[in-house]
Amino acid sequence: MGAQGSKVDFLQVVMNLTSKPGNKDDDSFWDQVWWPETVNEIFAMIPGDDIRKLRDDHPKNLATMTYKCVEKLQYSRDHPASLNVKKTINCVRLLTRMMPYMLEDAEWRGYFWSPIPNGDTQKPLAALLLEIVSDLLFCPDFTVSSQNSSADKVDDLSNIDPCEYIWEAGVGFGSKLPMVAQHFQNRLEILKLLLTCFSEVIYSPITDENRLRWVTQFTSSTNRHVLPIFTSLLNVVCAYDPVGYGLPYNYLLFNDSREPLVEIALQVLIVCLDKESQGKNDDTGYLENYFINYLSRIHREEDFDFMLKGITRLLSNPIQSSASYLPNSTKKVNFHQELLVLLWKCCEFNQKFMFYVLKTSDVLEILVPILYHISDARNDSARVGLIHMGVFLILLLSGERNFGVRLNKPYTAKAAINVTSFTGTHADLLIIVFHKLITTGNYRLQSLFDCFLTIIVNVSPYLKSISMVASNKLLHLVEAFSTPWFLYSSPSNHHLVFFLLEVFNNVIQYQFDGNSNLIYTIIRKRHVFYQLSNLPTDAASISKTLSGRKSKSTNRDEMVDQLKSPTATSPPELPNSITGTTAAAGLAATPSMTGGNLDEKLGGEESGEWVASQDWAETWKAKLPLQTIMRLLQVLVPQVEKICIDKGLTDESEILKFLQHGTLVGLLPVPHPILIRKYQANAGTNHWFRTYMWGVIYLRNTEPPIWYDTDVKLFEIQRV
Repeated sequence: MGAQGSKVDFLQVVMNLTSKPGNKDDDSFWDQVWWPETVNEIFAMIPGDDIRKLRDDHPKNLATMTYKCVEKLQYSRDHPASLNVKKTINCVRLLTRMMPYMLEDAEWRGYFWSPIPNGDTQKPLAALLLEIVSDLLFCPDFTVSSQNSSADKVDDLSNIDPCEYIWEAGVGFGSKLPMVAQHFQNRLEILKLLLTCFSEVIYSPITDENRLRWVTQFTSSTNRHVLPIFTSLLNVVCAYDPVGYGLPYNYLLFNDSREPLVEIALQVLIVCLDKESQGKNDDTGYLENYFINYLSRIHREEDFDFMLKGITRLLSNPIQSSASYLPNSTKKVNFHQELLVLLWKCCEFNQKFMFYVLKTSDVLEILVPILYHISDARNDSARVGLIHMGVFLILLLSGERNFGVRLNKPYTAKAAINVTSFTGTHADLLIIVFHKLITTGNYRLQSLFDCFLTIIVNVSPYLKSISMVASNKLLHLVEAFSTPWFLYSSPSNHHLVFFLLEVFNNVIQYQFDGNSNLIYTIIRKRHVFYQLSNLPTDAASISKTLSGRKSKSTNRDEMVDQLKSPTATSPPELPNSITGTTAAAGLAATPSMTGGNLDEKLGGEESGEWVASQDWAETWKAKLPLQTIMRLLQVLVPQVEKICIDKGLTDESEILKFLQHGTLVGLLPVPHPILIRKYQANAGTNHWFRTYMWGVIYLRNTEPPIWYDTDVKLFEIQRV
C-alpha cells in the first residue's frame, strides 16, 4: 500500500473521530496506523476546524483521545527500557496540536484540572501530564545520554538522580553530557508541549485567577525535577555559541540542531519566571515559584560571569553578523527579544547579579546591542514593544550610580548603529540614539519620551565630558519641547522641559570642569532659556498660541517635521533654531514608571476635557529650575564676549579652551541633591511584560504554528 496509503489511514482515523460518536479505547489507533514523521505533518493532516468539530460535537471522543495520549506517555515514563520513541513523540505532538483548541474554551480549560484516578489516589490530569513530561525530560537514551556503562537500560526513572543529567555545564553543574542531535529534537518536542500547556494564560480573561495555574504547578515544590529543569534551561541558553569555530558560512554546511532547542528553552524559561504565578496564600500548596527562587539565590561570581557572557554573546550576534566583511557569513540568531526579557528577569529577581553587571564595564557590552536593536526598530510599528523592552532595561540600570559612571568609557564604533558620527563616550552614544528615537522614530514612541529623558537625568550627574554632537542634541530637544504651542497642547508636555533642565543643572553643579562642550552650547543657544524664562502665561497669549491649530493628524505630522528639520539640514554642531511647534497623540499603552509620568496622556487636550489655563501655566512656570542656568549665563556670557572682543576670536576652539579653565565655584546656587528615579514594578507593568512576552512567543512559533487561528484574548492579532 506504501506510505501514501498509510497517510490516508491516519487521516481516516482522525476523520472518524470527528464524525462518529464512540469510544476509542482500543489500541488500533496507536499501534496500527502510520504515524507522520514530523510535527508539521500532524498539523497539516489535522486541521483546526476538525479539532473544533471534535470538541463541540463529540467531546467524549476528544476527552478519550487526550486521556489516551497522556496514558501512553505515562507508560513510556514507567517503562523507559522499552520506550517507543516514535509513538511517545507523536503523543506529545498530538497534544501540542489539540490543546490550544481546548484551552480557548472555558469548560475545556477546567477539564484538565478535573481529578482522575492515579494509583491509589486522584490528581488533576494537568498535574499528571506535567509530572510525566518532567520525568521524560531526563529519560536516558531518550532526552539525555545514558550514564550507565553496562548494556542494561534504566528501567525505573525514579531511581535516577536528574541532577546528574542536567543538559549543559554552567550554573551549578560542571559536567558536559554528550551532544546527541536526536535527544535535542526530543527535548524540543516536549518543551513545545510544555509551552502549549502554559499558554492557557493567552486565552483566559485577565480577571481569571487561575490563568497561570499550569506554570504555578510546574514551578512548585511538587515537581521533583524543578531544580534540574531550571538549571538545564538556563545553561542551554547561556552556553550556546551560534558562531562556533567562526568559520565563514559554516552554518550553511552543517545543520545546527541546538539553535531550535535553545530558542524554545529560552521561551519556557521566561514564561516560568512569571512572578504572578506564585500562590497568594498557603492554601494553594504552591506558595513559591522555585524557578524564581533558584534564580534569586545564584551568587557565585563564576555563575554570574557565565550568564552575562552568554546573554551578551547572543544579544550581540545580530550586530556581528551585519558587521561582517563577508555578507551573511556569520550565523544570525533572532531571539534577542526573549533574551531581553531574560536579562530583565535576572536583574529584577537577583540584585547581586545586577550589581555584578554594573561592577565592570561589561554592562556596556550589554548596552550597545540594546541601543542597536532599539535604534534599528525605531520606524517599525511592529517592533514598538522591543523598543519599550530595551528602554525599560536601560531605565532599570540607570537607577544605579555605577551605570552612569561606566558610561564615561570611550566608545569605539563597532556596532552598525545608524547615528551621527562622533568621537566620545558611551554616554554620548546613549544621548544620540535617544535623540534619534525622539526625532525620527515611529509616532507611537511618544509615550516613551519621558522614559528617554528620565534615563538621561539619572546618569547626568556622573557624565564627565559630553561631546559637542551630544550637547547639540540635548539643546535641540530643549528648543523643540519649550515652544509655547507644544507646552500648551497637553497637561504633561512641560515635564519634558523639566527633565532636560534637570540634566543641565546636574552637569553644571556636579561635572562642570570637563563639560566645556555643553557649557559652550548653552551659552551659544542662550536665547532658548531666555524665551523659556519669559514664556507668556496670560490667558490671551495662551489662546493666541493655540488658535492656529490645524487638524489633529496634521499637528502630529507637524511635530515630526519640526523635530526632524534641524538635524536634517544643519551640521550637528550648529542646529538651526526651531520656529514651529509640536503635538502628540495616539499613544500606545505603556506601563507606569516612577518619575516617568507615563501614566499621563501626552495628548490629553484631544479628548475635549482639558484646555490650558493661566493658573495652570503659571503654577508650573514658577517651578522651572532655571536659576542655575541663568546664573551661569549671567557670569560667563560677559566673560566670553569680552575675550572674543579683546582677542578678536572667531574660532570656537579658543572659547572652549577658555571655558575648560573657567570656574563657577562660589557663584552658583547651593547644589541640589541628586535625584534618581528608579523603576518600580506594579500590576500594570507585570501585565505588559506578560503580554509582550507571549506576543513574541506567538509570532516566533510558526514551525509548527501552534496557536495560529485560535481565539487568543491576551493580545490582538492583525491579519495581513
